[in-house]
Amino acid sequence: MSDLETRLAGIVRADPGLMHVLTTVRGLGLNDWRVFSGAVYQSVWNAVTGRPAGYGRKDYDLGYFDPDVSWDAEDVVIKRVAAAFDEPFRTDVEVRNQARVHIWFPDRFGEPYEALTGTDEALARFVAPAFAVGVRLEADDTISIAAPFGLEDVFSMTLRPNPDRPLAKGWDKAVASARARWPEIQVIEPASRG
Repeated sequence: MSDLETRLAGIVRADPGLMHVLTTVRGLGLNDWRVFSGAVYQSVWNAVTGRPAGYGRKDYDLGYFDPDVSWDAEDVVIKRVAAAFDEPFRTDVEVRNQARVHIWFPDRFGEPYEALTGTDEALARFVAPAFAVGVRLEADDTISIAAPFGLEDVFSMTLRPNPDRPLAKGWDKAVASARARWPEIQVIEPASRG
């Protein structure tokens, strides 16, 4: 485990809300699951800036992978996860089958999205490398980390466009939302808007 991974695992363990979600979800036995995006990078940004755990968090994004891409199968999992939590977690944990994202993403975001073969693959398509971090609490209580772009951007509070995809149509909105809560972030704007 790298120094940044060790540091991230410590930050995750020090965030009671995030640990509650990880512990509860681990007990559900979902296939290939991770908590990712805001629930993770926002915990880091709070630790780096001295803000309290949970500051600025809108939700906990929970991805899992089930080859059954029917809405009914995903709905069963959504309801099962919701039933495992009391409020506010019941409302704040947003569950998505990563095997289904390619079905709804183009209509919702106006961009193409190839089918995934696993949950961690989704991280490489996130808007910014700083957002592309996922964690899971393993059976042995270790925290496994998936970060296809590494952890440097999240710890330096740097937002730059994902270099492996076209600029996300929601880039400006994502930057504005992050900057409103963490004005310390450094934004590296895309070289071209084409």
